[in-house]
This record gives sequence, structure tokens and C-alpha cells, in this order.
Amino acid sequence: MTDPEGTRLFHRSMPFSERLGVEVLEHGKALVRSRLKWDESLCTLGGALHGGALMALADSTGAVCAFLNLPEGGQGTTTVESKTNFLRAVRSGYAVASSRPLHAGRKFVVVETEIHDDDGKLVAKVTQTQAVL
Repeated sequence: MTDPEGTRLFHRSMPFSERLGVEVLEHGKALVRSRLKWDESLCTLGGALHGGALMALADSTGAVCAFLNLPEGGQGTTTVESKTNFLRAVRSGYAVASSRPLHAGRKFVVVETEIHDDDGKLVAKVTQTQAVL
């Protein structure tokens, strides 16, 4: 089941996420989950979801997680560093991203995002640092 309020938050703050077709499953300080449906237009020639599409999913999900963990007075965040390890391809179904805060400080929020396929297999692991604005 999708989270309509979370999906509106993503699409309003990051119109690119709407263009990609990102749907939010849940959003809160401790966990933000979203998904991206496999579509041929988002794939490489081999039929796998493009790494850039997966990174955009992770970055969008992590950004909302960071935003929800802003310190008092924080206005927003921006990604200053992102590291991705790709472990397997997504060739059908959905890529599901789950983001959790590792550190929520005054100047930076560090978020870890895991992307899984429909079988629950780990597709990618992303660690990103978001600067507090």
C-alpha cells in the first residue's frame, strides 16, 4: 500500500521523483520507504534498471529521511556526498528503497539506504551525507 501524503511530499519537493514514477510506501524520522517500478524506458540495453535510476531513487528517499531528521532551525538539506555499491540487477517488478538515519547532527545528516528487489534480495547499498541548510 502506498503512502499518499509521503508521495505528495516527494513530488512537491523533488519533481524529478514524480517524473521517474517514485511511489512512497511510508515516511517517518526512523524510516522512509519508496519504490520504483521497472520500466523499459529506465533500463540499460540488457533490460536492467539503469544505475542512475536506482541512485535517483536512493537519493530521493535519503533526502526525505534527512529532511525529517533536521535539527531545530534547519531549513532543508542538500546531498554533498553519496557512495553506492550495486550488488545485483532489477529486471522486473519494483526496486524498493529503505532509508534510515545513521547520524543527525547540526551541520550534516548521514543516511543509509538499502534497495531490495521483489524477492527481498539486496540490490544496492547507499550511504549519503546531506548538509543541513
